[in-house]
Amino acid sequence: MRAVSERIIFNHEDATRFIVGTVGVPGERAFFVQASSVAGTTTVAVEKSQVAALTERLHELITEVRRNKLASLDELDLPATIDNDNLEFPLDEEFRAGVMGISWDPQTQRVAIEIQSIADGEFTELISDDEELAGVEDPPDLLRLTLRLNQVKGFCNRAENVLQAGRSVCPFCGLPIDATGHLCPRANGYRR
Repeated sequence: MRAVSERIIFNHEDATRFIVGTVGVPGERAFFVQASSVAGTTTVAVEKSQVAALTERLHELITEVRRNKLASLDELDLPATIDNDNLEFPLDEEFRAGVMGISWDPQTQRVAIEIQSIADGEFTELISDDEELAGVEDPPDLLRLTLRLNQVKGFCNRAENVLQAGRSVCPFCGLPIDATGHLCPRANGYRR
C-alpha cells in the first residue's frame, strides 16, 4: 500500500499581487495567474474561459458587497490597483487550475480566492477543509489568497484587457480570425 501524499497549499494571505498574463501569440496563448506575497510567488496555468468566468464572478461579488453595504466606504472607494507589469519569470507552473471559489469576509474586509488543481474527475467541487481529504491518495493542490477590493478591481481590469487582446473577431460569423485568414462559414467557406 502506498503512503497518502500530502496536499500542497500555497497560502498568500494579504497578497501583494494577483494578476493574469499570457505567453505566446494570439490564438496560441497560454494563460497564467500569479499570486505574490511575503510567502513568495505562485504561478497557476488557467484556461481563457476560466479567466473570463473568474472576472465575471469577481465583478458580481463587488456589486453585492457594494449593494449590501458589506464593506466600509473607505474600502469601497479605493481606486483600482493598476498592475501592468509582466508575469514574473521564469514561470514555474505549480499546477493547472480546476475548480475555483471566491468569497467575501466582512470581518477582515477581504476577498478570498481559492484555486484547486485539476484532478481526474474525482474532485469536481472545491475542497477547502483537509478533513474531507482524509485517506485520499493524491489530493489536489490548492492556491489560497486574500485581496482587498481595490486589488480585485485591478485584477478584473487587467483580465478584461488580456482577454480582449486576443485575435480579432469576424464581423460576419463572430469566430476568431487567425493571422493567416479565416474560412468564414457565413461566406460558404470563402476567405475573409
